Amino acid sequence: MRYRTIGDGRTSFDVSTICLGTMYMGTKIDEATSFAILDRFVEAGGRFIDTANNYNHWGLGYGRDSEDMIGRWLASRGRPDGLRIATKIGAGKADPNLPLSNTPPTNFEGLGAGVIDREVRESARHLGVEHLDVVYGHVDDLETPLAETVGAFGALQDEGLVGITGISNVALWRVVEAREEALRRGIAPYGVVQQQYSYIHPAPKLGRHNFATPELLSYAASTGVDGRPPLAVTVYSPLHQGALTRTDKTLWGGVDHPTTRERLRLLHEVAREAGASPNQVALAWMMGSEMPVIPVTGPSNVAQLEEVLGAADLDLDPALRARLDAEPEPAPAPGVGSDEPERAAGAEAA
Repeated sequence: MRYRTIGDGRTSFDVSTICLGTMYMGTKIDEATSFAILDRFVEAGGRFIDTANNYNHWGLGYGRDSEDMIGRWLASRGRPDGLRIATKIGAGKADPNLPLSNTPPTNFEGLGAGVIDREVRESARHLGVEHLDVVYGHVDDLETPLAETVGAFGALQDEGLVGITGISNVALWRVVEAREEALRRGIAPYGVVQQQYSYIHPAPKLGRHNFATPELLSYAASTGVDGRPPLAVTVYSPLHQGALTRTDKTLWGGVDHPTTRERLRLLHEVAREAGASPNQVALAWMMGSEMPVIPVTGPSNVAQLEEVLGAADLDLDPALRARLDAEPEPAPAPGVGSDEPERAAGAEAA
């Protein structure tokens, strides 16, 4: 395992360059399997775990299933040295009697000061910890003034309950304004942003704010200097929930277009030459890029985790990386003189 430092200009600590996502622990993934995944991740040197206060509140669970599972694991095993835990608040149910939705009315609880104070304390209680290393706003809240949101996070940092704060599923301009507002108020700014990201990209679309864009990565790369506190980028669905390797998985979120098919063909070609799986190459590509990101991978069993761990120390040959970085010519649509790329079964990560 390898490590990197994340921080916000005031607080900093090391995390593993692979983060373990735990969305389905306690629901789709049973306790014995969840414990085995967590144990193996830590044994391999993993020191960054990601959860949220609303996982599977949309049908399978009650929202804090994952936090509770991690809490039981910590109580059983003790907290490993250097383990950093991140959780997310703000997308839990505002009205427990109504469903959650990604389109209005979302029923998200939002990022008002009262919600932040209450939900962060509840997350710490469910996890069984006295301090949360990273807390994200799970989705941006345009209805609440940024001054209120960053002020509430800052108060919890001053109290010592929260280390680094962050935001997820957000437009770049909101990240910049929130960080500037925090600095104006003498508060530690967001030190991390979590967005969707993988080797395949969605077509541009006005209003799509959940994907890590080149502009976000460029902005993050410019930080960590005087007057511009550092900003790290963590990414969810780095393997597009299995779709990089499995033809039975849907290309969702706007990525189902001809360029994606060519990128997948190239990914599999490079993987064969590198002697690694396409998933491992995709993870190594993002961890070793000019602006490296931290993938949040969600394996559902230990075998899938082992594949992910195989990417931790994979360094791509510069010539292979250059091919992956090149702008591909879009492949013809299926049935128009081209076959879909052959994809082997591999790790599914959320």
